Amino acid sequence: MVDSRAPTTSTTVTTIRTRSESEKKQSNAATGVSAAGVRAIASRSLAFYFRAPAKAFFRTRVDYLAFARAINPRVQANEAWSWRMSTPWLLGHAVRVQGWSFIPKNVLPPLAANVGVGAVLYTSYLQVLALNHAPASESLKRVYPPPPISATFGAGFTAGMISSVLAAPFDALQVRFKASELLNGKYRDMWQYSFRKLREIGARGAYAGLTLSTVKDSLGFGVFFATFEYVKAQSFYAFVTRYYGNLQPQLLATYYQSGPEGERGVRTIRPHYSTEPAFLLLAGVSASITQQTIQYPLSHVQEIYYGRLKSLDRISKNRPTRTQTMKNYGLAYAKTFEKCSTQAQVRGSWRRWLYQGFLINTLKQVPSTSAGLVIFELVRRRYADASEAVRIEKDGYDILLT
Repeated sequence: MVDSRAPTTSTTVTTIRTRSESEKKQSNAATGVSAAGVRAIASRSLAFYFRAPAKAFFRTRVDYLAFARAINPRVQANEAWSWRMSTPWLLGHAVRVQGWSFIPKNVLPPLAANVGVGAVLYTSYLQVLALNHAPASESLKRVYPPPPISATFGAGFTAGMISSVLAAPFDALQVRFKASELLNGKYRDMWQYSFRKLREIGARGAYAGLTLSTVKDSLGFGVFFATFEYVKAQSFYAFVTRYYGNLQPQLLATYYQSGPEGERGVRTIRPHYSTEPAFLLLAGVSASITQQTIQYPLSHVQEIYYGRLKSLDRISKNRPTRTQTMKNYGLAYAKTFEKCSTQAQVRGSWRRWLYQGFLINTLKQVPSTSAGLVIFELVRRRYADASEAVRIEKDGYDILLT
């Protein structure tokens, strides 16, 4: 019997690392090894992407469909959106028009850029987080205790700064991209366009606007990771501890049926396997929204600044001195601010101008990948082993998180 009174002892949490069942049993070795091998290969393949769930909510930095849209007649005619404007249809039309070589020549380069920037961003985040929070340095499925907000914000801020420096040339290429230059034969494909354009604009042109981009990315990803980790970890642990810790004995008996006796001879409760995926989805949506509150208004300012790059490129061809170059870029920022002030006055206030269309744009930033993420988590946690689990010890029973 479990005492129905409120717990009088403090809650303790331990991390359990047990051997999998296939390692404990020696019988049926051939069958066990083959089954474990297939399961390991499948789980590792999926876990390679889903082990870091925050990646599912990242925005793609470079538009890999820019050229495909430029040669699509429906897009150019500004027709209402339909399934004929979806990604598969746009790529299919491009392949029919220009052949299968369109994919490696014009789609692969921006995709490779996105993968590279995303990898640097998340790797930098994990490395900095491991320095700020020791438990995060271990390769575990579940980090406990979870990192504080200061650690996740600092790691995200630093990672955003690093990725911004790496992505600056790709941003410069995307801003200056003109489909007509590929259609009229000036460039054969995206590969040639990238190399020649970077050589044309030089390092100064490639990193024009880096200050504004760094501020946007560092603050945006700092808030993103801080919100994501807080909802996914701290909020989840708090909910589980409070909900299951306050259950009456009659309800506890129902949950006991889903968990065996613990190692200490205490009954074990396994929370419903869909609870954590729900918090995972909530974390991704919350992080995307909070990130957009910072990056969306700064994007308006950034677009106006990028509009001045053509004149800056024209001035750079005259090979000005370093002092003149710094003066020109400083003047570009000043004129950008003047134009932003004019836009804000027209809209009635800075807030109205900066956040115009914020809601619709934010809803578009929560990708459909999150649905696949939740489905995967539901299946994985439903049949998960108890390895690397977290055990929350209560009075008379334990809460086991696998």
